Formats: sequence, C-alpha cells, structure tokens
Amino acid sequence: MDKKITGKVWNFGANIDTDVIIAARYLNSSDPEHLAKYVMEDADPEFPNKLQRGDIIVAGENFGCGSSREHAPIALKAAGVAAVIAPSFARIFYRNAFNMGLPIFELPESLEIKEGEEITVDVDAGEITNNTTGKTYKFIPIPEFMQELIAAGGLINYANLEVAKEKESK
Repeated sequence: MDKKITGKVWNFGANIDTDVIIAARYLNSSDPEHLAKYVMEDADPEFPNKLQRGDIIVAGENFGCGSSREHAPIALKAAGVAAVIAPSFARIFYRNAFNMGLPIFELPESLEIKEGEEITVDVDAGEITNNTTGKTYKFIPIPEFMQELIAAGGLINYANLEVAKEKESK
C-alpha cells in the first residue's frame, strides 16, 4: 500500500449501501472498467465524470452496507478512488475492500472533512491530515495482515506472491 495517499475529498452520508456504490442494473458485467463508469451514480449522477484518479471518498458510518457483492470495492478501485474514509464500514464490505486491494480507513471524525478539501493519509503514522485546514486526525489502526493485502493489490495477488515465494524456497 502506498504509505502516503493524498487526494481531493468527495463527501457522502451515512449508510451508503452497495447498491448505491454500484447499482444492480450494471452487474451484468464484472469487468472493473465497465463498473467504474457507473460508480456512485445513484448518489450523484455526475460523480463518475467528476471523480479524478487519486480522489478520496469520505463518508458517514456504515459505509458499504447492504448486499455482500465484491463489485462495490472493485468499482471504486477501478474508478480511481485512492481510499475510503468513514467512522465504520459494514463488515462484509470491510473484508471485501481489503480482499480487492481498496484502502479503507476508520475515522470517527470523518465528516469534519469537507468536500473539495485535500487530505493526506499517512499509513505509517496512522494519521490523516487535512491539508486545507491543517487539522490532523488519528485513524483506527489497520491490522498488519490487512496492510499486506492492500500492499499486494488484494487477496488473489497476495496468494500468488505467497505461492511464488514458496516455489522459490524449494
């Protein structure tokens, strides 16, 4: 995982479910680039056009609730979302995000960060700095194994790397 992530903020409220992240009507394809074209469209129809690669979503509690589809973090990552920050995440979305290689950070004060501001997430320091206001926040630490999943680009890549290491050691 990049040890520092800097990007422009897009705000969304609480209880953003996976159907809002990527609507079921687009699930006729699992192609990440196809899904990326429609990410968050039901929350903001112009969002896919406004989003720039490296931008960060900051939301309210329970982000990713609803159905357990892995398409939601895939669509966010493919669209160029560098990270998602929220006070809490639905349990299945939390795990799917790490499995798909999408960095997510739990920050109780997330909604203090406003749309359009620029923030930097410093993974090693466990801090999020609002570069616009100068305020710094401590996020809830990410377990080391989950950091390894993100660094590898997701669970499949992590497993492939582990298999390759095993083969090299023989």
